[in-house]
Amino acid sequence: MIKRYSDHAANERTYLAWIRTAIAIMAFGFLIEKFNLFVDYIGKSIGNEGQLHATVSAEFVGIGAMVVGILIIVSATVRFYTLKRLIESDEVSIYSGRKTHALLSLLMVSMGLFVLFYMIHRVL
Repeated sequence: MIKRYSDHAANERTYLAWIRTAIAIMAFGFLIEKFNLFVDYIGKSIGNEGQLHATVSAEFVGIGAMVVGILIIVSATVRFYTLKRLIESDEVSIYSGRKTHALLSLLMVSMGLFVLFYMIHRVL
C-alpha cells in the first residue's frame, strides 16, 4: 500500500479537475475563434460584409482563453508536483495560497467581464 494514499489520490483528483477545466476553457476559446471565422466567411460569401463580419475583440477572447488554459495547465502541474513532494515529506508544512492562482482567477474574471460587456454592446 502506498503511504498516505488518500492524500496522493486527493492531490491527483484535484490535478485532473484543473486539467479538465483548462481543456474546457481552451475548447471555449477555440470555439469562439472558429465561430468568428465562420461568421467572416459567411459575410463574405453572401456579399453582406456590413452586417456579418468578424471582430478583433472576439479573436482576442478566443486567443486569451487558449492562453489562460495553457497557464492553468502549467500552474496545476507545478502545484501537483509541489504538493506531491510535501505529502511524501515527513516535515510539517504550512499551506499557503499561491499568487498564481489569484492571478489566473483574476484573468478568468476579466475575460468573463470582457465577454459580458462585448455581448451587451452587440445587443444594444
